[in-house]
Amino acid sequence: MQKQPQRIGLTGGIGSGKSTVARVLVACGAALVDADAISKQLTAPGGAAIDRLTQQFGSEIITAEGAMDRDRMRQMAFADPAVKKQLESVIHPLVSLESDRQATKATAAGHVCIVFDIPLLVESTHWHQKLDRVLVVDCPCETQIARVTARNGLPREVIEKIIAGQASRRQRRAAADACVYNESLSLPELEKLVRQMAACFGL
Repeated sequence: MQKQPQRIGLTGGIGSGKSTVARVLVACGAALVDADAISKQLTAPGGAAIDRLTQQFGSEIITAEGAMDRDRMRQMAFADPAVKKQLESVIHPLVSLESDRQATKATAAGHVCIVFDIPLLVESTHWHQKLDRVLVVDCPCETQIARVTARNGLPREVIEKIIAGQASRRQRRAAADACVYNESLSLPELEKLVRQMAACFGL
């Protein structure tokens, strides 16, 4: 019987450095299931969520290219919690299905560890039962804002709304089995720390 891989849930606020941590774990041999990348794929032109999104919200949230207008949808979700809930009811089940498919494929390929990169893991009601451990990447909110401003050029008030719409730092740390505090670490220091953690995950 094939041994089941360790299933690590990776989460952290926007700008925390979660993607860098995921990249290092993959370099150590982990398989990556990226919930955000799957969501973008589902809402790209021809994506599996497009028809249902059009039914729920109308064609005005679909771009001329046939993708979901992410900026417009974000504004609508920020303005109305009911819209946010509707959007999640369309996207989340599809993300879950594709994540399961990718995890099954990684298991069949013999990976000893699967990392599930899930931005809203703490807010989720179904992910915890699928995971063996939760790894949180943490940093102060001001650091998040500075990093996202430099990376994406978003206005401060937009970044603050995104942070406010996610779990708090305290909530994420409370859910963590392990935590990377990524405040003043250089990239080599962060990579070294993550490689040490990877050994605990069988990598």
